[in-house]
Amino acid sequence: MSEPPSGPPILDAEQHAFLAAARSGTLATVAPDGLPRLVPCCFVLVGGAGPFEDAAVTSRATAGRGGPLVGGDGFSAGRGGKTAVLYTPLDDKPKRVADPRALARVRDLVKRSDVALLVDRWSEDWTELAWLRIRGRAALLEPSDVPDEHAGAVAALRVKYPQYRDHRLEDRALIRIEVLGTVWWSAGRAG
Repeated sequence: MSEPPSGPPILDAEQHAFLAAARSGTLATVAPDGLPRLVPCCFVLVGGAGPFEDAAVTSRATAGRGGPLVGGDGFSAGRGGKTAVLYTPLDDKPKRVADPRALARVRDLVKRSDVALLVDRWSEDWTELAWLRIRGRAALLEPSDVPDEHAGAVAALRVKYPQYRDHRLEDRALIRIEVLGTVWWSAGRAG
C-alpha cells in the first residue's frame, strides 16, 4: 500500500486531543424522509494527527468510494489525504430491536453513508466551552471484513471505555466513520 499524500492532517493536535478526551458524541444520520436522526454514542478515534498509523484504513469497508471530498462548505476537507477514522460500536446495551443491523442509524447509513458527529465540551465556566463537528462517510465494519482493523478498533474502544470489556464487540459490526472534514469552535480560541 502506498503512503497517503503529504500535507496537513485533517485534525490538528488540539482537535485530536479534544476527541481523545471526549466520552461521548452525538451521531447524526439521514433518515429516509431526509431529516437528521440523532443518537448519542461512544467512539474512538484512530489517526488524523499526522501520518496514519494503521494501513488497514483503506479497507473493503470503504473500497471503491473514492478519496477525501473537496468541500467549499467551511469544512477542512481532504487536507492532503491524511485520514482519520472513528469507530462507534453496536454494543450490548439494551436496544429496541434484537438485531443491531436493524437499528435506525444502521439502516440509514446503509442507504446513505453521509453522517456527522458532534462532540462538545460543556462547562459552567463559558471560557472552557468547545465543540467539534465532524462530517464523515460511514460504513458497517463486520468482524470478518478486515479482521485486523476490526480487532484494533475493539481493543481501542475497550481501552477508552472499560465497560466494553464485558461486551461482545469482537462478534459485532462496528460503525466506521472516515473523517472528511471538520468545523471547530473553542471559547479559548475566540477573539
